[in-house]
Amino acid sequence: MDQSRFPGFYKLSVSERVNLVRERGLLSREDFQTLSSGAHTLNVARADKMIENVIGVMGLPLGLGLNFLINGKDHVVPLVVEEPSIVAALSSAAKLVRAAGGFTTRSTDPILIGQVQIVDCDNSAAAQTALLQRKQEILNLANSLHPKMVARGGGARDIEVRIHPAADGRRDMVVLHLLVNTCDAMGANMVNTMCEGVAPLVEGITGGKVFLRILSNLTDRALVWAKAVIPTKLLAERGFDGEQVRDGIILANDLAVCDPYRAATHNKGIMNGVDAVALATGNDWRALEAAAHAYAARGAHYSSLTRWYKDDQGNLVGNIEMPMKVGTVGGNLQSNATVALNLRVLKAGSARELAEIMGAVGLAQNFSALRALVTDGIQQGHMTLHARSVAVSAGATPEIFETVVERLLDSGEIKVWKAKEIIAEVQTHAKPEARTVAQGFEPVEEAEYATGYGKAILLGEHAVVYGRHAIAVPVPMAIRARAEESNDGTQLIIPRWGVESRLHPGTKHPGSFLQSLEMILQKLELTDRPLRIQVYPNLPRANGLGGSAALAVAVIRALGHHCALGLTDQQVCELAYECERVAHGTPSGIDNTVATYGQPLLFQRGEPPVIEPLHFARPLPMVIGLSGVESLTARTVGRVREAWQRNRKLYERIFDEIDSLAMQGIKALEAWDLQQFGELMNICQGQLNALQVSSWELEEMIQVARANGAVGAKLTGGGGGGAMIALCPDDPGRVVRALQQAGYQAMESSIG
Repeated sequence: MDQSRFPGFYKLSVSERVNLVRERGLLSREDFQTLSSGAHTLNVARADKMIENVIGVMGLPLGLGLNFLINGKDHVVPLVVEEPSIVAALSSAAKLVRAAGGFTTRSTDPILIGQVQIVDCDNSAAAQTALLQRKQEILNLANSLHPKMVARGGGARDIEVRIHPAADGRRDMVVLHLLVNTCDAMGANMVNTMCEGVAPLVEGITGGKVFLRILSNLTDRALVWAKAVIPTKLLAERGFDGEQVRDGIILANDLAVCDPYRAATHNKGIMNGVDAVALATGNDWRALEAAAHAYAARGAHYSSLTRWYKDDQGNLVGNIEMPMKVGTVGGNLQSNATVALNLRVLKAGSARELAEIMGAVGLAQNFSALRALVTDGIQQGHMTLHARSVAVSAGATPEIFETVVERLLDSGEIKVWKAKEIIAEVQTHAKPEARTVAQGFEPVEEAEYATGYGKAILLGEHAVVYGRHAIAVPVPMAIRARAEESNDGTQLIIPRWGVESRLHPGTKHPGSFLQSLEMILQKLELTDRPLRIQVYPNLPRANGLGGSAALAVAVIRALGHHCALGLTDQQVCELAYECERVAHGTPSGIDNTVATYGQPLLFQRGEPPVIEPLHFARPLPMVIGLSGVESLTARTVGRVREAWQRNRKLYERIFDEIDSLAMQGIKALEAWDLQQFGELMNICQGQLNALQVSSWELEEMIQVARANGAVGAKLTGGGGGGAMIALCPDDPGRVVRALQQAGYQAMESSIG
């Protein structure tokens, strides 16, 4: 029977698990009784003899890592850890590697280094030479202090001598390394004693003065190596082929090799497993952490402790190399009964075998973390990335690239031939003027998609949050969406924004549309229905053009259409407002209203809001420009609110002025007095600047527009970046060209 295999172990009660472990012969009768009764648990009286100032005992869960096959031998690995999922992840990884033949490991002798610091040597090089010449004398003295260790095959084996330049112009430091094989002992006290014992002899040899005499926790002479070779067929899961997973793991590891920021998290994951075994076996996890991270930093920069690569047969190969100085005998075994019990369950015959088991656990934990990271990453973005790669291969030019990607995803045939077919179709039907449209600005295409409209506020932003009027109009850019059934959970895919996410119920998504989507699904009673929601935005995000509201409206309508919910525009608008509350905290309601109804309107916040449709004599000749700086409306609205709370009278007067401008604007539009309306826009920009929601990019764009013929120009939306609008009755093209020459994106737009 495979002694480490316990199918369905997690489904059992604690007492049933203990019984099963006993039946497998991993627990003696005494250990079984101890574990069943809880007598193994550290009590206060014993704890009081371990450390100072004891007031109690804090417990940690003890679990078992299953399925480990290491060098052909079964091991059940005790793990003491409070973090959820580590035990399950290790057991799952070990099960997969077991099917590939298990882990192979090897190790060096358990060498611990003691350091003797020598200062005030007249000649450091001569001192180094003298110490090396009298090496055997030093070793003999050290070993005479621990004859029993020598009898067990251990003891001081060698010395090294290093010279370090001293600070502040003092003489160089000479450091003697005493290399000691501690066998199965942890060995710290023994090595420290040896360093103390040889100090007088070292002083006599060097003529210097011994200062520090202490072990080093950089145990780079006690190394362990573990290896796993995994065929790609074992890596396939959740619809991903094994080669995808293999290549993703290799790519993720490559980042940890070259990037210390990733390597720190990568190696922390390794130590999640190693530390859990160290705690269970009474070893010093702090020393192991210090050694591992110091070893990872031994090269030009801090790097990964593992290497994952593809062999000639296409298998995924993982290697780990790290310091692992542990012991199986020592004080903790006497002071903590659980440690001794755990070592008996583990069946590690020596400290070296324990080190090799811990190396395999570290590699397993790393594999499990990378596999989860990679498959989730593939899950989150593999379709979009694949479609983008195919579009490049097919020769899609930058002007049509995003359209080709979207249509590829829409077709379900993510192939080069299909991409070429789409490219030909797009180029054939492209309008000549489309080539002059700035990237990110594309008109709405009529299709079988649900639509949410973008918006521009002509007059009244920010004041509208405080009950004043605002004039808002839809822009000829929108967000389209559609929903369909899914066999793999609920997914949100927005190729143009690089979003491809799966909704995990109960997971927090602060600041993300996923939080709004979860709320939408709950309100529409669709949480148990797996759906694939595809979104195609022809509207730049975070630019003050109502992108979040348009996204919400498009998604709500798409769900309503697909699921035949019969939603009215009012219901769509109300639910989109709830999404805006998630996104912005205190929205006015104007964005979701325009996004839903798609027509010019005069808006005033209230319960219910006052909405008056507007009808213009002819379309307004506008130019929309993008600053290139994304702006979060919630942030600018929040800043204005803080200022308003500090000085309400002053800010109320500003809001009243903006309200007056909006009402005068209605009269100017009714009279089609564009010169007057432009002047009102300019004055409104001054008020918005007073609210401190403009930016230097917006101010530059506004000045460029005015200097090139715009009769009025101002920011639109939340400000702080984002977009501006300019009223250009004479030559909008001149304003567009001037903005583009200044480095901004711009487009002509007939609004209303």
